Formats: sequence, C-alpha cells, structure tokens
Amino acid sequence: MPSAISTDVLIVGAGAAGLWLNARLRRQGFSTVVVESASLGGGQSLKSQGIIHGGAKYALHGALSGASEAIADMPRRWREALAGKGELDLSSVRLLSEAHYLWSPGTLAGNLTSFFASKAVRGRVDQVKGDELPPALQNPKFKGKVYRLAELVVDVPSLLDRLAELAGDSLLAGQTIEPLRDGDELIGLRVDGRDIIAQRIVFSAGAGTADLLSALGVVQPTMQRRPLHMVMVKAPTLKPLYAHCLGGGPKPRITVTTHPAADGQWVWYLGGDVAEAEGVAREPAAQIAAAQKELSGLLPWIDLSQAQWATLRVDRAEPTQSGLTRPDNAFLHQQDRLLVGWPTKLALVPDFADRVLGALAHDEIHPTPQPPLPTLPRPPRAVPIWDQLLP
Repeated sequence: MPSAISTDVLIVGAGAAGLWLNARLRRQGFSTVVVESASLGGGQSLKSQGIIHGGAKYALHGALSGASEAIADMPRRWREALAGKGELDLSSVRLLSEAHYLWSPGTLAGNLTSFFASKAVRGRVDQVKGDELPPALQNPKFKGKVYRLAELVVDVPSLLDRLAELAGDSLLAGQTIEPLRDGDELIGLRVDGRDIIAQRIVFSAGAGTADLLSALGVVQPTMQRRPLHMVMVKAPTLKPLYAHCLGGGPKPRITVTTHPAADGQWVWYLGGDVAEAEGVAREPAAQIAAAQKELSGLLPWIDLSQAQWATLRVDRAEPTQSGLTRPDNAFLHQQDRLLVGWPTKLALVPDFADRVLGALAHDEIHPTPQPPLPTLPRPPRAVPIWDQLLP
C-alpha cells in the first residue's frame, strides 16, 4: 500500500483553476497535493478559447451589467502575471493576442454606438481602422467597424505547462478517489489506495465535481452543464483573428480565436451564438455547414477550399443557476473541511483562487511543517484539441 501523506491543502482537479490555486498556495508557503484523474487541463481548460474577458461582450445590449463589472479587473491581473510582476510569474506563457476585438459587419445599433462612446467604456474600447485592423480583416472588401478591447488571448497549452512547472512535485495522477473519515468528519481522501490527510480539501474538477460530490454523499452545491458545439477549421490561407462578430443581439454572432497547430498552420476556433442553442442541436455535419455559411458570408475573401473541419462538444460546468443562466463570478461553497467551486470562466481563475485563500484566512488555516512528498506518479500533459481533431 502506498505511504500516507499529510498536507495543508488537497486539490482535486488539475485544470487552470486547480493549478493556479495550487501555485498561489505554494507561493504563500502551504504544502499541497493536486490530484488529476486524466490529463492536465484536459477538460474545460484546453477547450476554452483563451480569451481573458474584461466584460465588454456582456454589454452588447448597450449597458454594463453585473457580469461585466465583476470581470472587469481580470485582464489587468492576467497582464501583470504574464509580465512576471503579478501574483504568479507567467512570463513564459505565450500570448496569442494583446487585444480582442468587437467586429460589426454592418452599421451598429444606435444604443451600441452611444455606449461605445460613453464614459463607462472609455479606455476599454477603441475603434481601429486600416493597418490597425486584425490581419484577417485587412482586405479591400471588408466593410464595417472594429473596436479594440483592452483584453487579451492566451495560449492555454503553454499556460498549463507553466502552471504545471510551478506545481513542482505536488501533482498526483489518481483514478480512484474515496472519502477518508475520522468518525463522521471528512479528514482527507484515499487516492488509489493512498491516504492523504489535509487541513482543507478543494474540489476544482469542473464537470467531474458532480461525481466527486456524489461519491462523498454530499448534496450541495449542485452543478449545471451549459453545452456548446464548437467548430474548428484549419487552412493554409487563414490569418490571425481574435474577435466577436456582432449580430445585433445580446450575444456575439460568432467568436473567432486563432491557435497554432503542431504542423505550423493556424486553426480558427469558433464559438459565440453559432455554438449555442441551435448549434448544440445540430449534428456535426450540419454544424460545420452552418459555420461554413457564416464565414463565407462574413469573410468571402478567405479561401477555405482546402480547409479541414471538425466540431467539439463542450459542457461548461458551473454551480446551478435559475434558468441555466451564466454565473457572474467564480463560485465557492464550503462545508467543514471541503471547499467546492467552479471559476465559471477562464478569466475568473484568479478570482476563484482569491475565494479559496479568503476561506483559509477566515478559518485561520496556516502553513504547517510537512515532510517532503514521496515521488508521485504524475498526470500527463494534454494534447491540444486541434491537434487531436485536425491532425
């Protein structure tokens, strides 16, 4: 039987949220163990578009909302970390784009025109033209308006690599997770037969959290899944584009991010309204046809005759909300030693870590001397989804 381990904080789930939290805890002197049953970031993290939202996309009805205000400070915190001057040193992480864009193929609705000119978004949104346009939109046939957002897009695989590096020896590959109790009190977990005792246990396993809670007999909090049907296209003719295309409604008509494939080509990863309700209901071939129609209508100068296409179904795992709405903030629920949460958005990963650290401070949980960890089996690095689906 593997030797027992004692640690300050035991984290289950090595996606961006669990790994960022782990790095923050270790920087403050806490001992940690992070358990992952599959691959690092292989769930929601690698399926995200890498956009560090500042809230503008949640204001497409023409006014700032609770969601846009809650997330407004996230780009600054990420930028500081990416510059090596923030709460973590992420200076080795690849930045795909210094900005994300709002792109209107026609005239903007009056409420949006006045909104973008208002004091509320001044300094967060600027109109761009000519050679300031994203490369994919620099074509004589392009008509419309483009606004540069004070947001950014990160390469999620390189982010996960850096967070795994900051994890040091704390990562543990584990398939079977069982509760470890002292009487009725949860004091740790048994992972593949190894007892791990911790002052606090954090579930940050995304969609896997529901099964973890069920295994412990814990009924709260409950989890919702909001599905997406994303589309990927790879072609030698693609140029970088990081933009929400406005369609006049409260959500982007289509959201495009661009990612490097292993063969050196660019991949466009398509979300937004095209990936939501109607897109979720479509079979893959019909979803690809819908995306092809959108791109040919919006960007007719892009030659996609040699393109490869694939779709990906994604479940966004979140705390249950009335009407399956999107939570505004990261979420954390505490029950004795167990803390359960979801960041709800890649951009809000630092907010999730704040909430866990705040709970530890409230309960006066401090770093304690611990013996060195034994050599642990380490979870593998996940392969980027575009390299899995578009080889």
